[in-house]
Amino acid sequence: MSDNNSCCNEEQTAFGVLYLIYYAIILVTWDSIIVKPMRLMATFVHEMSHAMMCWITGGNVEQIEVYNNEGGVTRFRGGCRCLITPAGYLGEAFWGMFFTVMSGGRITSIVTAIGFVISLLLALCYSPNRTMVILNLCYALFTTIFIVIEWFFFTPILAFVVLLLGVFLSAYALGDIYRSTIAHTIKGSDAYALHEESGKCCHPKCIGIQWFFVALFMQLFGIWLALVLVSDDCADLNWSECLISGEPFAFVGDLFDGDWGKNWDFDKWFDNR
Repeated sequence: MSDNNSCCNEEQTAFGVLYLIYYAIILVTWDSIIVKPMRLMATFVHEMSHAMMCWITGGNVEQIEVYNNEGGVTRFRGGCRCLITPAGYLGEAFWGMFFTVMSGGRITSIVTAIGFVISLLLALCYSPNRTMVILNLCYALFTTIFIVIEWFFFTPILAFVVLLLGVFLSAYALGDIYRSTIAHTIKGSDAYALHEESGKCCHPKCIGIQWFFVALFMQLFGIWLALVLVSDDCADLNWSECLISGEPFAFVGDLFDGDWGKNWDFDKWFDNR
């Protein structure tokens, strides 16, 4: 392992610049009609996250719907409601983090895009409404076209698309949590539902604040992990080898070494021994 690896090689710089550009564009166009399809997509991810947690905890999903007003509903029976309820907002943040991290490699981008298409089509088996049918089919077609372009014609176009989805979901999760659970106490929101399921021991706004910081952590962790995976230390390793053979949390101890004037070195953050 080289001793002169700086924190910002070409891949890391490109990732950081593109992430900031995407974030700026999303903030500027947040309320515009142009971004509405992506806001509807984020609503689908929210509802699909409820459904996935329902399946994981042994429940049965009966219906998944996404409405044109950017609302949605997942009807289910059984499962662990205390886990299913927060899975919507935190699912947005988790998948935003996941897409961000997986955008860094060609194969990981393709696999992620294929998984996204499968989830879009799978959800159509659960009594979707008209808006969701159109939304899911359009996104499935859109994503499939980019998979074909990536595989046969031009790379790394799919990495740009997957990163855009990751950045948008991460930003949307923070905005959605703040708007729906912190700024206002909406009696039908997931935070209010969890408030009642927990015996009203925690105020909905308090629940929302906790979710907000969890979502923020996921976003920051996703950015950091994506940077680590495209560092020079991982250049000759595949991603699984990079995570297994490295020490992704070794940098924590270095935060207390008192040497803040040096150039950050990924040898300290991620030591492949």
